[in-house]
Amino acid sequence: MGKLWKKDEVDPSKKKKTKNEVYASGQYIPISADKARRIINQIGYRYYETGVLLLKFMPYRACYPILKLLYSAASNAVHNMGWNKSDLVISKVEVNKGTTIKKSKPRARGRSSLIKRSTCHITIVLKDISYYTKDQEKSNLIQNGR
Repeated sequence: MGKLWKKDEVDPSKKKKTKNEVYASGQYIPISADKARRIINQIGYRYYETGVLLLKFMPYRACYPILKLLYSAASNAVHNMGWNKSDLVISKVEVNKGTTIKKSKPRARGRSSLIKRSTCHITIVLKDISYYTKDQEKSNLIQNGR
């Protein structure tokens, strides 16, 4: 059984993370989650600029909404944090299944058939790579005694 936390203490796993990541999320995007995952797996854990190039030249319809989300996450990083776009890395990408939109299509003899349109929720998280390289340089300077 896990440790019981007192009223004033906070579980360390539930603490808010440091402000070294920026995200953008899109909900109810009319693409199936499997088709979005096919594209997301190609751009995950790459530099921002590489991800944009990959999305621009992929021949899939699902690339456009993902590209818009990636642009949105980068503009959040530049506007809110003041980071440089060339230092951004796609650190985490999530695709979750959304609700299914149901419509009816009229058929012969007064009947109707159901049309199901699946949606998904996509979250893109960006990190600033220069944040980590500066810390590594500082630790190297400390170890070398300079």
